[in-house]
Amino acid sequence: MAGLLMAGLALAAVTAGAQVHTAQPAAIDPAVLAKANAGDAAAELQVGDAYAAGKGGSRETRQLQADYAQAAVWYRKAAGQGSVPAENKLGDLYRDGRGVARDMAQAVTWYRKAADTGDVGAQGTLGLLYSVGMGVQQDYIEAYYWLSLASAQPGPNQQRYVTNRQSVGEHITTDQQQGVGDRVAAWQAAHPHAAQ
Repeated sequence: MAGLLMAGLALAAVTAGAQVHTAQPAAIDPAVLAKANAGDAAAELQVGDAYAAGKGGSRETRQLQADYAQAAVWYRKAAGQGSVPAENKLGDLYRDGRGVARDMAQAVTWYRKAADTGDVGAQGTLGLLYSVGMGVQQDYIEAYYWLSLASAQPGPNQQRYVTNRQSVGEHITTDQQQGVGDRVAAWQAAHPHAAQ
């Protein structure tokens, strides 16, 4: 019963966006927690990561969900200050239904925020979501656009994004591909630091 109450309180804290203090502060670095409680976005992200990794308590199923709910609270705070990693992690939590109700539309919202800043992983994820119609209406042109942005940036997943873009490209016309190319060029011109 106490575990259910804790999970309920954690969910209420997520909904209310209330200031969160860990039930077991020894598991999370007190200095980081103090900075997070003072509004430091990087520390908020660290506390969220600590909860997602299970440092809030034992890893029983109820505690696991409560930890993810706490992670969501801290990620939301950091994302509210423009933390791109926190936006991605919120997208992951909503995608997987960890600590929050599974909600693909919410996941897409958070991935889009990160993708709009130039985050390659979020761009690639959006491309895949558009290609299969998960959380959004299936749209091969949008999928091709996001995968084009992701594949234009060097990184460990670049070849995968290139391959996925080629697969999606089979579903759209050459004119549509050229239109996407124009959009990509315009985006890159408007975000010169993102495309490095």
